[in-house]
Amino acid sequence: PQAGLSLAELLVAVAIAGIMLSIAAPSMQSLVRQMQLKTAVGDMAGAIDLTRSQAIMRGRRVYMAPTGSDWAGGWAVFVDADGDARPGAADEIINTHGPLAGGMAISSGFTSPRVPDYIAYNAGGRSCSHASSMAARWGTLSLSLDGKLRRIKINMLGRSRTCDPERDAANCAGPD
Repeated sequence: PQAGLSLAELLVAVAIAGIMLSIAAPSMQSLVRQMQLKTAVGDMAGAIDLTRSQAIMRGRRVYMAPTGSDWAGGWAVFVDADGDARPGAADEIINTHGPLAGGMAISSGFTSPRVPDYIAYNAGGRSCSHASSMAARWGTLSLSLDGKLRRIKINMLGRSRTCDPERDAANCAGPD
């Protein structure tokens, strides 16, 4: 007797595998999108922590600002040499992040709104405004993708935390 599969057995196995893949594909897509949101929140929270630690280490104000027209286009952590709160050629760039996944939106709400948006920390590790290292600036960044929302909240002392409005509704307010 010969070992192996007949053509009919192989076709049945391939058909069953195809049916199972077509059932699993939508949930896989949802899982991928959830992971993209989780990764973006982690990357942004890590960049905020880097900004704060660099300000403390260098003993001077350090900024984090979008590299394009908004946060979803990427951001940079930098020492602002030219005083415009935007990353540029004259500035010392510490770290950059590229664009986020397609369809991701980021909105922000801070105590002292300014366009373009930015996050700044002074030498003491406190969040501050562009106008003054002593003026506290706190607020929230909201990241959304496919109807899911996550927030990064920065308090008056400059500490950041992430939250899920569905799970932590009472302590996770911010811009949608």
